[in-house]
Parts: sequence; structure tokens; C-alpha cells
Amino acid sequence: MNPQAPVYVRAEDDAWLTVVYYHFRAWRGRRPFWAGLFTLLGGFPIAYFPYADLRLGNVSLAMATTGGAGALIIGVLLITLGLALWFQQTIRVFAGVASILLALVSLPVSNLGGFGMGFICSLIGGALALSWAPGQPVDEEPAAQPPAAVPLAKSEAMAGTPGIPGPRETETANASETTAHADGGRNSAG
Repeated sequence: MNPQAPVYVRAEDDAWLTVVYYHFRAWRGRRPFWAGLFTLLGGFPIAYFPYADLRLGNVSLAMATTGGAGALIIGVLLITLGLALWFQQTIRVFAGVASILLALVSLPVSNLGGFGMGFICSLIGGALALSWAPGQPVDEEPAAQPPAAVPLAKSEAMAGTPGIPGPRETETANASETTAHADGGRNSAG
């Protein structure tokens, strides 16, 4: 293959990727996606660090605390709330409040909330869940249609009917209304 030759990519090869991207983007737009993601990501360090062992050569550092079970429960609940925000957006207020409360409880229970990482992510996720509101679809407004014109012969025929003004009376009334609106009603004669 010649290194100078241009490489052509067929549009059919990457069309499925574009379709998947647009479907994901539409799915993401109908739910509190970022709130769920931050809440989900906040649960992992809270649940992980109390059970993690760090090995430096022959030295093992265990960060296990007496609240290990509590940290696991808090982490699993935050992960569950994050997933629930994605698939049940109607519970966003409950999930937001619960995420913030669980993040605050994780400070004393789980190594300062997963060394601050899980705490901050869960707080942001809870705040985003509380502030998210479903959008309204944009309706296309129908084109403005001009008012239906009354044929002159018909309006002249109705001029003698009581309560229906004739064409000249209508023009005079419209002109005085327009003048009254234009000058704020100060020089209104009627």
C-alpha cells in the first residue's frame, strides 16, 4: 500500500456508530443522566476503600475500619440510586435527597466518604438530581393565518342590520381604537 495514497472510508462503515450516538444522546436528554452518573461514581470509592489493601513491597496497609459493613451498604445504595435516576427519573427528588444524606453519613462511616472523592461526587449527583426538571418538547407553531376577509358586498348588505356596523362605521371605529392605543388613550374621543 502506498503511504501517499488517500484512505477512503465508506459512509456505511461508521453509520451505525452515528446512529448509536444519536440514540444515546436522545436517551440521555430525557433523564437526569449526569446526576445518575455522579451518584453512581460516588458510591464506588465509598464502598471500595474500607476493603482495599495497599501493598508496598512486603508492607500491607489495610484501611479497614469498624464501619466496613456500613460503608458497603452506603456505597451499594448510592450505586442503586444512580441507576434508579437513569431508569426511573420520576424519583429524582427522593434520590437526590437520599444521595446527599448518604454522602453526609459516609463522612464518619467510610474513611471520610471515600477520601472525599465519593463524598463530593455523591453531593454533586444529589444536587443535580434535585435541580433537574424534565424538558417540554418544542411544538411547532402553526403559521400565522391572516383573518378571514369578509366580502364587501356581504358587509354592505348587513349594514342595515341593527348591531352590525357597516363598512364605513367599522373603518371609523378601527381608526379611533388605533389612535387611542397609539397615544396611550390620552386623546381618545370615544
